[in-house]
Amino acid sequence: EEEPDQRLLTRRYTEESITFIRSNVDNPFFLYVPHSMPHIPIYASEDFEGTSTRGLYGDVIEELDWSVGQILEVLRETGLDRKTFVIFTSDNGPWLTVGLAGGTAGLLRNGKGTTWEGGMRVPTIAWWPEMIPAGDVTQALGTTMDLLPTMLGLAGAALPGDRVLDGVDLTPILKDPAARVRESVYYYRGAQLWAARKGPWKMHYITRSAYVGDQPVMHIPPALYHHDRDPRERYNVAADETEVLLEIQAMVNAHKEELVKAPSQLGIPEWND
Repeated sequence: EEEPDQRLLTRRYTEESITFIRSNVDNPFFLYVPHSMPHIPIYASEDFEGTSTRGLYGDVIEELDWSVGQILEVLRETGLDRKTFVIFTSDNGPWLTVGLAGGTAGLLRNGKGTTWEGGMRVPTIAWWPEMIPAGDVTQALGTTMDLLPTMLGLAGAALPGDRVLDGVDLTPILKDPAARVRESVYYYRGAQLWAARKGPWKMHYITRSAYVGDQPVMHIPPALYHHDRDPRERYNVAADETEVLLEIQAMVNAHKEELVKAPSQLGIPEWND
């Protein structure tokens, strides 16, 4: 469909999702709902225009909240809520260069297009009545790469054996927020490693601001932040934590030894290096 009325996209996605659920009450199903909002350009339907105190962006979020609520309600209504795993998450932080229409990362540093936490850390909510305890909060590491093995694990399906998966099964964390299954996260821009995370520690080799044309900043030695104590990434403690730097560097070296070079799937030549 060309040039749809974007004010109605959230509502239409929601209606289509509900229709799909109702038509598969007796069948196993996977439903992926990648809302267009709140990516720019942002639109809200007439029912939600002016309903928030945050302008159009807030209205868009109000409508997304309504959408999730509608989907959860039909799961309850059809009796599927006790056997359906629901996860809500995002792909990246706010697009700060577009101003109010781009959202906010709150206390986190910077936004989309960076390896700072404001660009990488996103809200994630898992829902499964009687299976996932309500109200639990975890500080455990997880990535969108973990969604596939987690969902397959919950469904009792086997992981594909013909490839190496970077994700891990997060099921233990869903059952116990104190559990830990992922120790590390590697932050790449193209084929270049810009940062690495080990537990609460994050080491930056290269940083830059979000889509503003500034040049990358090389950190020699790497910058180091402790996310539990400093979630804003304001205080570089590399000079006081030499042992931590060495531990993370050893982890990175081992990680790189496992990599197999492959051409860029995005067709960007400089990302092949």
